[in-house]
Amino acid sequence: GIHSGDSACSLPPYSLPRDTIAEIERQTRDMALALNVGGLMNVQYAVQNGTIYVLEVTPRASRTVPFVAKVIGEPVAKIAAKVMAGAKLADFNLKPDAHGRVAVKEAVFPFARFAGVDTVLGPEMRSTGEVMGLDWRREGEADASAAFARAFAKSQLGGGTNLPTGGCVFVSVKDSDKPWILEAVRLLVGEGFNILATSGTSAFLAENGLPVQTVKKVLEGRPHIVDAMKNGEVQLVFNTTEGKQSLSDSFEIRRTALMMKTPYFTTAAGALAAAQAIAATAKGALDVRPLQSYAREPA
Repeated sequence: GIHSGDSACSLPPYSLPRDTIAEIERQTRDMALALNVGGLMNVQYAVQNGTIYVLEVTPRASRTVPFVAKVIGEPVAKIAAKVMAGAKLADFNLKPDAHGRVAVKEAVFPFARFAGVDTVLGPEMRSTGEVMGLDWRREGEADASAAFARAFAKSQLGGGTNLPTGGCVFVSVKDSDKPWILEAVRLLVGEGFNILATSGTSAFLAENGLPVQTVKKVLEGRPHIVDAMKNGEVQLVFNTTEGKQSLSDSFEIRRTALMMKTPYFTTAAGALAAAQAIAATAKGALDVRPLQSYAREPA
């Protein structure tokens, strides 16, 4: 999940459009009032092609509450408890957060402990923890995109993923993702990475002027991509698939990445975030500072 403290910033494809966010806020408020909720309420939404769907509404706290409290610097649970005890919400002088903070929540998974388990995610809950990456828009930055990149990098570090600073990236994406992977690959080429791709993706990248080497899929004979990964020749993997056959064919890639501790991203948005994070950290070391300092105007 991604929370931006600056409602004026735009971070496609990670942030929803501002009008969609405003409509979600309106719907949440209307449901809270209609249900007469005093305290905390958890709403799960899905947004598809601009249409907002409500998946569930429950009058309770969720584990997102402490995350949000840390980001905005307000004791959300304490305020909710006081409201439940009869205090008025208006008494707490809560205002929209105007600071340029960006927080990224990353899930932590236990896949490495289970031999043969595929790392593909479905609707079931599999994470065993989560971490936060937090950063802010610095003076002179036009928007929060650089803050997002730094926050994402911190979230990866916190979750145990060490993004590489150089080496080789393996790219194999489904047809619908090919246009969306270009920016990520361009960023990494600019940082000096070599690009390795399967035939279809390789041809697309080459057509768009990007330097790329072609590698065989597992089913195309050896030496193939898994051999290269096991030989330590790949430092980062971007692999998106669709359909049962493609998922089955790429299982060995996912498992090898897990065993080799090679960072692995399975969506085009995740790949772009990783590339932006690598580019951002190449510009300078990440800041470490006390959590409570983020609750004040960042210096």
